[in-house]
Amino acid sequence: MRVAEAIGRELARLGVDQVFGVVGSGNFHVTNALVGSGARFVATRHEAGAAIMADAYARTTQRVAAVTVHQGCGLTNALTGLTEAAKSRTPLLVLAGDTPGWNVLSNFDIDQPAVLRGLGIESVTITTARTAVHEAVRAFRRAAVDRRTVVLNLPLDVQEAQVPADALPPLPPPVLETTRPGPRSVEQLAELLRSAERPVLVAGRGARLSGARDALAELGDLSGALLATSAVSRGLFAGLDWSIDVSGGFSPPLPAELIASADLVVAWGASLNVWTLRAGELLAAGATVVQVDEDPTAIGTHVPVDLGIVGDVRATAEATAEHLRSRPRTAPSWRTPELLDRIEAGRRWRDVPYQDTGTDELIDPRTLTIALDDILPRERVVAPDGGNFNGYPAMFLDVPDERGFCLTLAFQSIGLGLSTAIGAGLASPGRVAVAGVGDGGFMMSHVELDTAVRLGLPLVVVVYNDHAYGAEVHHFGPEGHPLDIVEFPETDIAAIARGYGCEAVTVRTLEDLKGVRDWVDGARQRPLVVDARITTFASWMIAHSFATERAVEDADGPD
Repeated sequence: MRVAEAIGRELARLGVDQVFGVVGSGNFHVTNALVGSGARFVATRHEAGAAIMADAYARTTQRVAAVTVHQGCGLTNALTGLTEAAKSRTPLLVLAGDTPGWNVLSNFDIDQPAVLRGLGIESVTITTARTAVHEAVRAFRRAAVDRRTVVLNLPLDVQEAQVPADALPPLPPPVLETTRPGPRSVEQLAELLRSAERPVLVAGRGARLSGARDALAELGDLSGALLATSAVSRGLFAGLDWSIDVSGGFSPPLPAELIASADLVVAWGASLNVWTLRAGELLAAGATVVQVDEDPTAIGTHVPVDLGIVGDVRATAEATAEHLRSRPRTAPSWRTPELLDRIEAGRRWRDVPYQDTGTDELIDPRTLTIALDDILPRERVVAPDGGNFNGYPAMFLDVPDERGFCLTLAFQSIGLGLSTAIGAGLASPGRVAVAGVGDGGFMMSHVELDTAVRLGLPLVVVVYNDHAYGAEVHHFGPEGHPLDIVEFPETDIAAIARGYGCEAVTVRTLEDLKGVRDWVDGARQRPLVVDARITTFASWMIAHSFATERAVEDADGPD
């Protein structure tokens, strides 16, 4: 058989069962081979959508998903989504056609490995028909075991060659091994948790990947610690009494206050970056910092740590809990009935009082999102896009668990939220996917509504529509700059959505949400787009975002 067919068959055998992409001549045969071997293929309308959907699908399922693209322009169309995935260490395998090395006159010819290297994306190129399947499996193993986004470049001449009888056999399926922490480090951490007066456990992406919810919850009980997450792991501790939800820019006032008063902060697979610690605001002077991570290079990258532990999060939490069970904590805990009452009253943004800014023509985004939280099914997956509105869908919409939240903002690109919701929704049968996007991000990406309609996906797209790039309006407006370059004429977003075959409703007041209730009570066979005409003001997220950007610039600049 041809190399392209052999690679497709082998990847399907290894477990690649979900593929997103746009098919051209350069990736036609390998994609057909995957589909013919049982993989499900979702044809997107743009390669960017394919990359983002695959990223969200892989994050939600924690399995390798695949993207398939044409050589040259097909790959470059996908680069923003692939950069987001690479920065998030998503296990993603990208099958990219490539021009043969001798064909430099091809319109499609670019140096694909060099382009990818400049973006921090790993790549492997098949070299000969004899070694091609072996090389493809090596790329898959890198994606699966090391949780990386890897591009497999497939030169057309090698793809079309026949696999010879003496071809290298494929590598065996990868074996995922747990990194055990050192016993001395575990003992030190247990002693810190025994003596701390106000400990907080912050669970990040690594905690989610290792399935550490129960182990960390037990460790919290044994140590008297409060439980928080980084933004990407929101929902990990949903339903637990001592959860204070998200640490960082998304935090309501009370959780931020509690984290900032902690004398011990233990990061579990969380990088403690400027977002998670609000550019250092949430780390008290003199607080002890511990970081647990499988990746040694992640420890101490953003803040100095007093103790770094290299190890799997769940294994480390279980070992630490064993120490605490054998010699229990004796110091008083800050887990008091009075504190629990405060947490239950103030852990959610929707419970923080605010002055409603709504009019007869425009709805306050907070009022809108609280109402949607009550209307939409509890079994949901929420995918927020970036912008001034970002905190409303991210924090005013509750999620049932960590699979109910998918945040693709590691690259800080807007326009990814719609495709993120589609990918996460496909990975979550039985749940309603909810995309919270701005009108700017919607206009960049609405072509993928066609994909959602074809799939019959139960999807709700909430467009926070202020006819502008709101972040820029509230960044530069107060400084007196002209804003006409970031403001736009009114666009009938509901009409655009109906053109794709979606149901749609324009919302200016709470009464207009009847259309959303009708959709929820109906068959949910077509996506629903909510064109929410919102009042505009600088959200708390924008103030935090600008402060964080300044902190990053200061950190990267000269001493």
